[in-house]
Amino acid sequence: MIIKLSNNSEKPIYEQITDQLKQAILTGTLLTGDSLPSIRALAKELKISVMTTKRAYADLERDGFIVTIAGKGSYVSERNQDFLREELIRQIEVHFTKAVSIAKTANVPKEELHDLLDLLLEE
Repeated sequence: MIIKLSNNSEKPIYEQITDQLKQAILTGTLLTGDSLPSIRALAKELKISVMTTKRAYADLERDGFIVTIAGKGSYVSERNQDFLREELIRQIEVHFTKAVSIAKTANVPKEELHDLLDLLLEE
């Protein structure tokens, strides 16, 4: 499993891990039932604290992306399609919020922004 961490990111390390694992699950890179590295193994691989990987796994489990079985490990949970759709919509909202903020800074009219979105959707 390839997780890339950045010291320059505004996000904490545990959040970078969480985001990358969520993306891998949402895109199908990781499938239902796939096992994840143990918390200790991932910490060693990434050269970070065990507490950091534990926090990332706890957040993923809380959000329903993984399940942990005591003594066996952590696995990608069965995907609930409604839940996945909600997560993707949430990600779209985050990107739209950023785009609208940039458009306001550049004084781009609403109609022009709509036209741009329509153009991008046609591609």
